[in-house]
Amino acid sequence: MPGIHITDIEAAINHWREKKPSPDGVTLAPELRALAEVYALMVFYHEDEADETGFPPKAMAAWRAWYDTTADTPCIAICSTSQGDDLCKGCGRTFEEVQHWPEMNPVEKRATWRRITQEDTAWRFGRYADRALEKKDAPPDSA
Repeated sequence: MPGIHITDIEAAINHWREKKPSPDGVTLAPELRALAEVYALMVFYHEDEADETGFPPKAMAAWRAWYDTTADTPCIAICSTSQGDDLCKGCGRTFEEVQHWPEMNPVEKRATWRRITQEDTAWRFGRYADRALEKKDAPPDSA
């Protein structure tokens, strides 16, 4: 079972820092405080992922609010899994991930996003990067 990766927590923290900056340079918004506590524990214990089942409710709510601002799907409408490929050349997801994407929870989706971003082999990261940006700005779909 995938966990919430520390880089996603960092992204959520940065999202909330921009959305609710500290009025005095010291005070944190409640969302930032909740995420910062999880982040600090992860750093202290040298953990890369936090189990979502143990995630504090306020931190999960803040993380989910950030998640809702991200692109839902890596799809760029070039699906080679429909042509029989086990791994889509367009988005980098496996056939199973493409098929089950609508049923996947946010943590599972972010784990997939992390894997395809690290692999950096999908066309969305190279020859069709401009198409990926267009998709990012489009309304979410369930592809």
